[in-house]
Amino acid sequence: MKNKFYKLIHWEYWPMLMFYMPNIPLALYYAIRTKSFVFYTATNPGLKNAGIGSESKFNTLQMIPRKYVPKSILHRKNQDIKITLQEINNRGISFPLIIKPDVGFRGLLVKKIKTKTSLINHLKKYSIDFIIQQFMSHEYECGIFYYRYPYHKKGTISSLTLKKFLSIKGDGKSSLLELVHKDKRASIYYSTLKEDTTIDWNLILEKNSVKKLSSIGNHSKGTQFINGNHLINKKIETILDSISHQIDGWYYGRLDIKYNSLRELYEGNFMIVEINGILAEPGNIYDANKINYFKALKIIRDHWKHLFKIARYNNQISGVKLTKTLPFVKEMIQLQKYSTGLQKIDK
Repeated sequence: MKNKFYKLIHWEYWPMLMFYMPNIPLALYYAIRTKSFVFYTATNPGLKNAGIGSESKFNTLQMIPRKYVPKSILHRKNQDIKITLQEINNRGISFPLIIKPDVGFRGLLVKKIKTKTSLINHLKKYSIDFIIQQFMSHEYECGIFYYRYPYHKKGTISSLTLKKFLSIKGDGKSSLLELVHKDKRASIYYSTLKEDTTIDWNLILEKNSVKKLSSIGNHSKGTQFINGNHLINKKIETILDSISHQIDGWYYGRLDIKYNSLRELYEGNFMIVEINGILAEPGNIYDANKINYFKALKIIRDHWKHLFKIARYNNQISGVKLTKTLPFVKEMIQLQKYSTGLQKIDK
């Protein structure tokens, strides 16, 4: 009950509908102007449906310049696990590794797998397509939201979101379990944390020592999103412009990036773990300490304006065809059923 009340009064935990329902009139206005309810599918012609969530994450990774992409393989749901293990070996992916649904949302079923036995059990348990990816031990992760008009050489970084992994600080006397239940944020994610059988809940941390409880940079895993827009500069903008021009048909969305230091980030020495399209959000809106709910709604509206202009140009000037409405609606219904299924089995 205490956690439910905490989440109720802290809007960063509110459901997605609370961020999109108030902005639906704007979406309808754009649909009327373009005479299409699926105008946005022209935004990123290189991504299926412009990246609304039905695209294969593995396929989108193939669009990124090789130097930025972690070693990854695709395990199809009916594939012989022995073949998957051989592919893992051939790609030089070692344990621990990261496994995530090939079509997925908000960190659902994204897990760090530490042993071959655990991986086999995981693949047997869930009959869906998975990306299996090398685990990157980089110290930091951020999300960079970027958009570029097709007729411009340079784009805009509108959001740089720092990700603070869920951690706990020791007091020299309390067990890890006690510390988690005392911590307002960590206690919310205890039901997820307890699934990790490698955590020693009786461990007593030394005073002021910090233990990372999760290394997956998703809000659903407890990661805190921090507004890092003050870190945007010409160096990172130039790098993102270069990457954008090398990803055919991607003009709007977010890159999730692993890096070790700001210096390396500004030098382009980082790895891109995921590329997202029009479903992506500027993650800094979830920094409730710096951005209030109504400002978050405005930021979403501002981004939709750019999305609309890019989509309209691609469709009317560049001749990018829109997805046909009826097949699109059917696909979205199937996607909703799939997403609901992921949420149920991830609990």
